[in-house]
This record gives sequence, structure tokens and C-alpha cells, in this order.
Amino acid sequence: MIKNGSGPTLILTGGNHGDEYEGPVTISELARDLDPARISGRLILIPTLNNSAAQAGQRVSPLDGLNLNRTFPGDPYGSITEQISFYLNDHLFPIADAYADLHSGGSSLHLLPSAIVEPALKTEHMERNIALAKAFAAPYTVVIDNLGDPRTAGAAAVRAGLTTVGTEMAGGGIVRSDALSICKRGVQNMMSHLGIIPGYHQGSTSVEEKILTLPGAKGFVFAPMEGVFEPFHELGQQVSAGQEAGLVHSLVNPFEPPRVMCYETDGILYGLRMIGKVVKGNCCAVIAVEFEG
Repeated sequence: MIKNGSGPTLILTGGNHGDEYEGPVTISELARDLDPARISGRLILIPTLNNSAAQAGQRVSPLDGLNLNRTFPGDPYGSITEQISFYLNDHLFPIADAYADLHSGGSSLHLLPSAIVEPALKTEHMERNIALAKAFAAPYTVVIDNLGDPRTAGAAAVRAGLTTVGTEMAGGGIVRSDALSICKRGVQNMMSHLGIIPGYHQGSTSVEEKILTLPGAKGFVFAPMEGVFEPFHELGQQVSAGQEAGLVHSLVNPFEPPRVMCYETDGILYGLRMIGKVVKGNCCAVIAVEFEG
């Protein structure tokens, strides 16, 4: 925790999933290098929220097999993962004004570097979330709905009334220098927007900033069978409904023809699977569309 003077409280978490690395690197560097005299307010910095998963380099905790981002509001008498989400939900959120949960695509997905707008029911709250996400100044800003799932850290923070954003900083199970630079700059931008570090702001230097949204279930392309995924397009490309997204090839029967997968909506290819091997139901591609809010 870093505190100086009067001002808002921002919670920054990384490592919610243990195979997503840009957030932990960014927050750790901030904890080491930030001069407390520069700030007006309070920063609560948690580089690796799910430490056991981070040490194992996997999405879920090896201690209880749970996905931390599906355990909120948590349980003080539950497993270690449920206790972590409970502490964040019941002890840290009530003393904060804003929350940023820094994610990437993890080992299995590569996503366009983006700031994520957490949905809120009240118009004023939603506007705060959008403003903070836009201040992050990622190449893309994406409005999501969590597919109605209330168990994420972001959804819990919104219920607590916090101005809330997330990120998706590339992925593929590695640290990408371009995504890391976007993440570091974006965190500084958010602190400036909130008044914690006044006067700092740097815009995106890569592509035109766009606001997108995920169009529900039709925005996802899932593997129809076990095999190996062959994508047909690169991230950022415009695709259309009915267009072939790729093939899944059988690894056990060379005479079985590959299964074709098609997009169900027009939009931008926002996410792409990074692991060739798939089983039925694995997410292979994610489509985002222009936000009309």
C-alpha cells in the first residue's frame, strides 16, 4: 500500500489468473519505483492476487482447482481461493474508490490489447467505468457483459460501487513488450484520470482507439471436435457472418475430413486461440463489434 495526502483509493490487481503476466510485471514495477511523494491518495497494489496459480503458471490454483475469477463474493470459511476473493470483496473493496483488474489472454488466447469496461446498471456508474477505460488509452476499449456471470472480481467491484475497469493485454502465455508498454502507460493514465498522479496522460501510439463490445454467444467460435485448430485469419482483421474461421483436423484418423468452423457475426477478430490442440468446446476465436452505446 502506498499513501500520501488526500485523494481517492485505487486497487490494482494482477495475477487473477496465474498464466497472465503483463499485470504482475506492471504492478511490481510500480511498487518498486513509484515515489510516494508523487501521489495524492492511496494505492493498494497486489501484483499476484492468485499466488499459487501464478507460481504454477496456470489459470487456476493448484491448491483447490478453482478459478479465482469465478468465486466472488467468496467465503471466509472456504478454500484458499474462496478466502482470497472474500478478503478482496469484504475488506478491500469497501475502502476503495476504483478498481482495475489487469488480465491478458493467458496461455490459450491472444487478444488485442484493450481496456475492458465492466458493465454497471446505473447510467452514472457506467459512464464512470467507460471514462476510466478510455483514459487507459489502449488501442481498443471493449464493453463486456460477462455473459451475465456475477462471480468475477470486476462484477463484485461494480456491486460495491467502485469505478471499475479490466484489461486484456495480449497473452499466449508470454510477456509481450508492446502489450507491457501499453499496460504500464495505461496504469499511469488511470492514476492521472483519478487525480492520484495529476497531469500525466499519454495516448495510444499503435492504432486508432476504438470502442468495441462482445456480441454475446455469437461472438465466440468453439471447436466442434477434438483435434488441431487451423485459423484462417489474423487478429484485427474484419470478418463476416458465415465466413469460414478455420478448420479442426483430426489427429487420430487421417481419413476423416477436417471440420469447418464459421463466424456467426460480422466484426473484428479480437481473440485467437494460441494452442493448436483443442477438444470439443474450446474457444478458438472471439469476435468484437462496434459499440453503439
